[in-house]
Amino acid sequence: MATYKEITHNGLWKNNPALVQLLGLCPLLAVSGSVVNALGLGLATTLVLVGSNVAVSLIRKTVSDAVRLPAFVMIIASFTTCTELLMKAFTYELYQILGIFIPLIVTNCVILGRADAFASKNTVGASALDGFMMGTGFMLVLLAIGAIREILGHGTLFAEMDLLLGPMAAGWTITLFQNYSGLLVAVLPPGAFVVAGMLIALKNVIDAEVEKREKARREAPAAKGSKRVRTTGTIS
Repeated sequence: MATYKEITHNGLWKNNPALVQLLGLCPLLAVSGSVVNALGLGLATTLVLVGSNVAVSLIRKTVSDAVRLPAFVMIIASFTTCTELLMKAFTYELYQILGIFIPLIVTNCVILGRADAFASKNTVGASALDGFMMGTGFMLVLLAIGAIREILGHGTLFAEMDLLLGPMAAGWTITLFQNYSGLLVAVLPPGAFVVAGMLIALKNVIDAEVEKREKARREAPAAKGSKRVRTTGTIS
């Protein structure tokens, strides 16, 4: 079983569902036009991921292979429905903006993939952490794309955060550019593809640089000069 450190690293970076696995791209690109939209969908996805992973882990030894996938889908659908009802009750305007992409969490490949590949084979604690870290990694990419698109498309940041966090966030809007007409391509789906591609390229550059430094460190020649020698054993 993977350690908690490996699970965290995989979810946030090494095996990030959006930048590495390239799963769940439809909602990732469709509703990431602003930070509030990205945060709303990211939190909803994370909640479903954690809940479904825990439930799948609990029943992993009692469900046969014949009905395993249908059972997983039913579990995911149940948690998605609960999340949808919570958003209708507390963030109804944001729910209307996100629209069909909240119910479509059921078909998100990230959630079914983690249920089948990880939760069905690991303990409840590890599965809960895996769901949380995969959801957080997905949400962070959503936030990065949403922030970039909101800045380029509207010249603002954290606009309409009160739709998710209530009246206390009504004054959080940061206007970065005055009298800004906006970059149209940034608010359209092609802009989401461009920004996502740039983030994937940036991650690849960082990974290549880290690998290069690790390789150089491993192949570094031993230091020349006198060395301290430690003697062991009994001297008579």
